[in-house]
Amino acid sequence: MDEVTLEVGDPAPDFTLKDQNDQEVTLSALRGKKVVLSFHPLAWTRVCAIQMQDLEKHRAEMERWGAVALGLSVDAVPTKKAWAESLGIQETRLLADFWPHGGVARAYGIFREKNGFSERAVFIVDAEGIIRFKKIYPMREVPDIGEILTALAEV
Repeated sequence: MDEVTLEVGDPAPDFTLKDQNDQEVTLSALRGKKVVLSFHPLAWTRVCAIQMQDLEKHRAEMERWGAVALGLSVDAVPTKKAWAESLGIQETRLLADFWPHGGVARAYGIFREKNGFSERAVFIVDAEGIIRFKKIYPMREVPDIGEILTALAEV
């Protein structure tokens, strides 16, 4: 992992990335809302698919807490688009941290240089842009959506 280490209480690094529909998403433009940043290593893998589908399934619940969820990986926009379509993801924005390769993952201190992709990690950013939850999950473990929703309720 990179030498950057972000902790709860730190400002969330701002970024602009394109989603699966080639539309730009800027973190700071979401101020006033809580943001769940759900990093996953690569599209087209089983655990990553479940992780993103959980975001989609629980989108309405997150909205009730004043939050929006974003899925991030180093995959390119066309890959994200095809993958979202194959998973039936219509509302959750899947962001391409493609160029510079893993730039956002690096800024969050979770890029695996040796592998060329991010850790499986979730950050919750509050409405003022401060990190309020951070957890890095084992690669083969789907992040616990219940844990994330509980953390979101407490932010």
